[in-house]
Amino acid sequence: MWSSIIAVTGTLLGSATTYVLQQRAARAERDEARADDLRDRQLAAIAALVAALADHRRAMWVREDLALSGADTDAYNKARTTSHETRSAITVPLLTVTLLIPTLAESAKDAAQATYALRGASDDRTLADLRDTALTAVDRLTTNAAVALAA
Repeated sequence: MWSSIIAVTGTLLGSATTYVLQQRAARAERDEARADDLRDRQLAAIAALVAALADHRRAMWVREDLALSGADTDAYNKARTTSHETRSAITVPLLTVTLLIPTLAESAKDAAQATYALRGASDDRTLADLRDTALTAVDRLTTNAAVALAA
C-alpha cells in the first residue's frame, strides 16, 4: 500500500512540476514576444520621426531659399503649403517616440526644434548653418536611439 501511495504522490509531483515549468516557459515566451514587439514599434517610431524631420528640413530649405531669392509668390506659396504639411507630419512620430522611448524625448524634441528653426533665415549662409545644426541634431537623435535600443 505504501508503495502505491508513494508512486501516486511521485506521479502527482512530477505532473505538477512539469506544469509549473511549462507555465514558466510560456510566460518567458510571451515576455520575449512583447519585448520584440515593443522594440519593433520603437524602431518604427524613430524611423518615422527621422523621415518626417528630413522631409520638413527639405521643405523648409526650399521655402526659405525661394524667399531669399525673391521667387514669385505662387512658387513660394506652394512651398509654404508643403512646409506646413511636412511640419504637421512630424507631430505623430514625435509623440510616439516620446511615449515609447522617454529617454529619447529630449533628443527628439531638440531635433524637431532645430528643424523648425530653418524658418526665417536672414541669408543663404544662415540657412545653411541652420540646416547643418538640424542635421547634427538628427544625428544625435539617431545615435541616442541606437544606444537606447541596444540596451
